[in-house]
Amino acid sequence: MFTGIIEEIGTVRAVRHGARSVVLEIAAEKILEDIHLGDSIAVNGVCLTASALGSHSFSADVMPETISRSSLSGLAAGSHVNLERAMSANGRFGGHIVSGHIDGTGTIISVRRDDNAVWYDISADSTLMRYIVEKGSVTIDGISLTVAKVRPDGFSISAIPHTVAVTILSEKGRGSVVNLETDIIGKYVEKLLQVQNTEQSGSNITRAFLAKYGF
Repeated sequence: MFTGIIEEIGTVRAVRHGARSVVLEIAAEKILEDIHLGDSIAVNGVCLTASALGSHSFSADVMPETISRSSLSGLAAGSHVNLERAMSANGRFGGHIVSGHIDGTGTIISVRRDDNAVWYDISADSTLMRYIVEKGSVTIDGISLTVAKVRPDGFSISAIPHTVAVTILSEKGRGSVVNLETDIIGKYVEKLLQVQNTEQSGSNITRAFLAKYGF
């Protein structure tokens, strides 16, 4: 589990392509101070496993499913990426619950200044927008952010200068594709409501039925 608080900006050293998969080698410093083989690292919000460690870099395998759902396919040598290690048990929970499992991608349609804030307007598919609510949380390229405005076809966030400066948001502009992870709580609520709707639709399998037979 992650929090969406970026620890470091890494640099892609190499991208090794397989038939449908990719191996990323990423240069980093801070996160390597306490990392081991098999540990989870969020790369632009995507939970990857450290499969090899170097003195100033780590490597991670990217599966075809991950490539198809995220923007990692667009990375090349020299690309900058947001990095976060999995949350430690004694760490502060500064962001929100982030699984590192990307739901899809969005596209930045505009970036504008507002005094000391920077607004990012992002378009997203309706299948993602159903889980995005005003003043709720969303993860953009691994960054925990608050949704400021919601539209049927997208949403907006307002970032403070510090967040922009310490993440790759500073490199993003109109047309940039970003990884999106919606708040997992909304997905669980929807799932529970689907169970209720099934009960109300006349199905013989209800909560009472399951309880009666020990489920």
